[in-house]
Amino acid sequence: VSTQSTGVLSMLVVGLLSGTSADGIDAVLAKITPEKLSTKQQLHIQQLAFDTIPWSPQHRETIFKLFSEDQLRTKDVCTANFELGKCFGEAALHIIKKAGFDPKDVSVVGSHGQTVWHDVDLSNKKVTSTLQIGEPSVIAEVTGVTTVGDFRVADVAASGQGAPLTSVFDWLMLRGNSWRAIQNIGGIGNVTLLPPFNDTDPHHLPIAFDTGPGNVFLDWFTEKLTKGKQHYDVDSKLSRKGIVNENLLAFMLENEYFKLKPPKTTGRELFTNELGEMWFSKSKEFGANEYDFLATLVELTAVTIVTAYKQWAPGAVQQVIVGGCRNPHLMERLRYHMQHSFGVHEVLTHEAIGIDSDAKEALVFALLGYLAICGVASNVVSCTGAKDYRVLGKICPGRNFGEVLLKKHSTE
Repeated sequence: VSTQSTGVLSMLVVGLLSGTSADGIDAVLAKITPEKLSTKQQLHIQQLAFDTIPWSPQHRETIFKLFSEDQLRTKDVCTANFELGKCFGEAALHIIKKAGFDPKDVSVVGSHGQTVWHDVDLSNKKVTSTLQIGEPSVIAEVTGVTTVGDFRVADVAASGQGAPLTSVFDWLMLRGNSWRAIQNIGGIGNVTLLPPFNDTDPHHLPIAFDTGPGNVFLDWFTEKLTKGKQHYDVDSKLSRKGIVNENLLAFMLENEYFKLKPPKTTGRELFTNELGEMWFSKSKEFGANEYDFLATLVELTAVTIVTAYKQWAPGAVQQVIVGGCRNPHLMERLRYHMQHSFGVHEVLTHEAIGIDSDAKEALVFALLGYLAICGVASNVVSCTGAKDYRVLGKICPGRNFGEVLLKKHSTE
């Protein structure tokens, strides 16, 4: 990925997304500025404001119904696309106001929306289709700001996985002095494995893929265990009451996804609540109680992450940078397995390298929106498996579109 392109300019950009856990809309306002260093053009991203706007119980229920294959109706998807688009637009207005700006100051909104289906044929690892809702034209209408959405589809159309889209941010912003794993633990875990700055080996390219379940089963079972009183295991108090059941863990690890070679992606289409229920029933056969089951789910996430590094990293991982994890028990298990597998003690949060963990993915979509307006390709083909580089996203003109075009043309 190169940002060497005509029309690369300074902008205020909003980034929006709702992740696999569907807790709410992450919204960020950032200033993105090109900086010329010698003959290469680098980007500087300054976070100005961030917030998470929780979904209402009604909207969250709607989203989870759309995750379930047997409950899908065309009308439901169509209606939700517009309803959620309005929510994303209101979230954009909220974050702009929180930062002390006016919508007229903002050039672009980059919105991932809400993934409701990402269809993967496991027999050949091909992504056949993908669907994100939260209509970007509605966001453009609500805010008046030109909006870029549907980032995954261009990569999928080019025979890519359409994910992880964080790779471009990681490649441009987060390389270090040794091999780094930039690990996000959202609902589904994903990693970008980055070579060091000084690595000139042409075979050492970044790779990225979904490692498997992140918090998706942990949050689901916590809600089940607490009868809806908790959406996640606060301070890991519940999982710490249990003991890992090794027989159950071995059974879970037989899932075919963990054996696939990257590039690969997954989601709730594979790691469903129904699969979780089957595993929970199996746990009773292995003599595990509810807390043991939760502790084993923590171990599953940690083990599959570190095993993926051992199997697929092009170089020895010396540092892990973790985002999307508020589970201290899980962080402890990651550190344990990294130490025993690689002799690595550095398992850090994004804050340790100057990135807001909570805002990181929203910043990614701000960057993707910016690159689309600038006409810069933003898929990392060694990560997604696409056949070539593509400009990602569909541009939905807002009331400021003419100004954005004039600003872009003035830099060419």
